Amino acid sequence: MKSRFFISILIVLSSLEAFSQVKPKKPNVIVILADDIGLGDISGYRRMHSKKIIVETPQIDQLMQEGMAFTDAHSPTALCAPSRYSIMTGNNTYHSYAPWGVWGSYEKSPIKETDLTMGKLMRQADYNTAFFGKWHMGGDWYRKGSTTEIYRGPRWKTQTDVDVTQIISSGPKQNGFDYSFMYPAGIQDVPYTVYENEKWFPLNKNSKIGLITQKKMDKLKVKLDKDEGLGDTEWNPFDMGPLLINKAVDYINRASTEKPFFMYYCTQAVHKPHTPSESLNGKKIKGTTPVYHLDMIAELDAQMAMLVDALKKKGVYENTVIIFTSDNGGLPFKETLATGHRPSDIYRGGKNQIYEGGHRVPFIVVWPDKIKPNSKSSALVSGTDIMATIAAISNKKLSKNQAMDSANLLPVFLENSEKSSRKVLLIQGGTAKNVAYREGEWKLIVKYKKEEIKPIALFNLNTSPGEKEADNLINLPKYKERINRMFLSYTKIRDTKTPSRNL
Repeated sequence: MKSRFFISILIVLSSLEAFSQVKPKKPNVIVILADDIGLGDISGYRRMHSKKIIVETPQIDQLMQEGMAFTDAHSPTALCAPSRYSIMTGNNTYHSYAPWGVWGSYEKSPIKETDLTMGKLMRQADYNTAFFGKWHMGGDWYRKGSTTEIYRGPRWKTQTDVDVTQIISSGPKQNGFDYSFMYPAGIQDVPYTVYENEKWFPLNKNSKIGLITQKKMDKLKVKLDKDEGLGDTEWNPFDMGPLLINKAVDYINRASTEKPFFMYYCTQAVHKPHTPSESLNGKKIKGTTPVYHLDMIAELDAQMAMLVDALKKKGVYENTVIIFTSDNGGLPFKETLATGHRPSDIYRGGKNQIYEGGHRVPFIVVWPDKIKPNSKSSALVSGTDIMATIAAISNKKLSKNQAMDSANLLPVFLENSEKSSRKVLLIQGGTAKNVAYREGEWKLIVKYKKEEIKPIALFNLNTSPGEKEADNLINLPKYKERINRMFLSYTKIRDTKTPSRNL
């Protein structure tokens, strides 16, 4: 009798010890990168400054209410391709061989083999990893008829000597993603094909590889945004959003509950060509707003609703971190502005410009029971900060030579803080080759012109958030010392490629 009692005690004690050694389950993490979404495109942000809302984004607004919305958040650059490199690696663009961006799908990737990426990081943290959507960081395909020669070609002319049936390297798989459903250049450029796990994914039973021309797209009433070139003969950009989100939902449905997953979801919305789906998630999309551009914003919101619904049905929403942001500022097209909609909200400029409208973007983070609901932060943050943040969430330590410009935002999330560890921020503009350097409320704009690098504007964003030209302080003698000091700091960091995350 005594021996049985003693054995029972041992069983209980060993069970308690085993229980005490069980580590808390890591949260799933989903990073969502919208394409060409400005601050004013999200109705929750726009309401901070205006009552005139042209298109509603109820699901994204709900994310704002359930988590934290940042009001001084920035894309790494004012254009998508270089921003995607910086977000993927946590490095400013000048750490790559192509600081102003890799634009063609058949160009060498800016990501070095030695670079830590979000996929590699989260795989090391024992996550299942998945990539969905627009890649836009170059890649390697064979030349037609060869199994050894990697094709390289300029972006500015039609490329037909490429075997686009398979990505050989420099795609999601080589950058740490266990599963991928990828559009090499979104819906904007060649190849007009979809890839599942690096192999061509035929769009239907009639699919072949052929030439996608403007004449072919005319039948769909689509204006190609970029080049004619190779693609799936059944390519229809109106179908690409539903295809992408349904694949992502299917991934969530099939995800293991024994191991957390990391998803990087790069939606096609709202880049040109503006080709909204007829309906999505049981709601009509096409034609529900004044212009197709705004229809695409409605489609983006419907995609977000589908992701959230899938997480809730799976029973994992409460243990999932969602980070939503954009690759650059919004699109201030004449047709869009005529509706009364303001993609850049109160800020000057838009995509491809160094003014705030070109890079100040939505940045929303939801983590139920961890982040205070309906909270706002004016902390200075960047898309490059996602790398260090998800490293902290997954309990991974970054080495000094990785994610060099990425600041950890986890303390901001958990402490509901207005301040991050970031003291300075380097932002790159677009084709005009302007850059910006932020120190607190001060923003210095620098112009690159051939061999000359010159400060051209200084704004105090507290007193002039709209960066009116009358508020440009660049020629006032009282600010000369500040201008010189900021300019020297900027050039030193960039020229020496000094890691900026701890400055």
